[in-house]
Amino acid sequence: MAAAERLARRGLGHVWPNPSVAALIVREDKDGPVLVGRGVTSRPGMAHAEVNALNQAGDKARGAACYVTLEPCSHYGRTPPCALALINAGVKRVIVGMLDPNPRVAGRGVKMLEDAGIDVTVGVREAAMKVLYHGFTMRQLRQRPHVFLKLAASRDGYIGKAGEGQIRISGELSMRKVHGFRAAYDAILIGSGTALADDPQLTCRLPGLAERSPVRVVVDRFARLPLGSKLVRTCADVPVWLICGNAADPDGIDALAEAGVNVIRVPASETGIEPSVILSALATRGITRLMVEGGARIAASFLTADLVDDLCVVTGDILIGEDGIPALHGLDLADVLRDPRFKRVDTGKFGPDSFIYLRRCGA
Repeated sequence: MAAAERLARRGLGHVWPNPSVAALIVREDKDGPVLVGRGVTSRPGMAHAEVNALNQAGDKARGAACYVTLEPCSHYGRTPPCALALINAGVKRVIVGMLDPNPRVAGRGVKMLEDAGIDVTVGVREAAMKVLYHGFTMRQLRQRPHVFLKLAASRDGYIGKAGEGQIRISGELSMRKVHGFRAAYDAILIGSGTALADDPQLTCRLPGLAERSPVRVVVDRFARLPLGSKLVRTCADVPVWLICGNAADPDGIDALAEAGVNVIRVPASETGIEPSVILSALATRGITRLMVEGGARIAASFLTADLVDDLCVVTGDILIGEDGIPALHGLDLADVLRDPRFKRVDTGKFGPDSFIYLRRCGA
């Protein structure tokens, strides 16, 4: 099951709104277990993991066991039920990582298999699977995606200097790690301040992973994103979604839409667009895993709203000193790192930079 989990992680950020599931077909041979088929979820509308694994196994699936990270589906959608495919293939045993988190269908796939005489075991590496499918679960149960907040700050807790804007804090290895994070998320989000000040690309620029760049989301209440920005100029290659308020300039909205930007209008107050509104809009459009990458106001707003599930803080090996711009607007980074709502799950080094990875307790 651990091998299936690793395989499933390869599809994260690539198959939304579906969960990235992996299935392994294993036969008992005279010399021990033999892997005869493996599969991972294809893009929406295409084959699911179990079918891909069965196709690879062929006739060898009959009498074999299937290890699958998430309960096989039992309903007809864009594809037939995976539970039925396992039954028709003659699989004799199915080992399931976790049940489907949707209470309306949870257990139905297992029952279908058991009714067909297949031996089913549920809950193998369940804790790891709950982490793996947290985004899928949150969208099903709370109508929002999983939220991962990435912060980078100097040793004294700043991201830039007043009058100079942001400065480069992270080293090359840290930047490569961040691009790896991006490849595993459905969407990446920044605020209008970061978009205007830094003109970022927000793509995954690791060799072989360019096509894994997430949807790029800009929260821009007044739809001020310049038509000449890197985001707009590349939106035909990697989608750009702009979330704006009802008070945004209609001409600006029309111009951005004409350029290929997907403009999403949502309710906004005088102080901005609430994070809960942003997440609901994204979940409605299929996003299950969201990476929030800046800036200080957006990051603080998600933390204040208690809508951060995972948090990675990268500390660069530099000091900024006087007139530094805090990493979080109105919040103390040190206090966040001590917040009892989070538990520390990893620490280490990215070259000269250090990092702390936190996860919401109970997630």
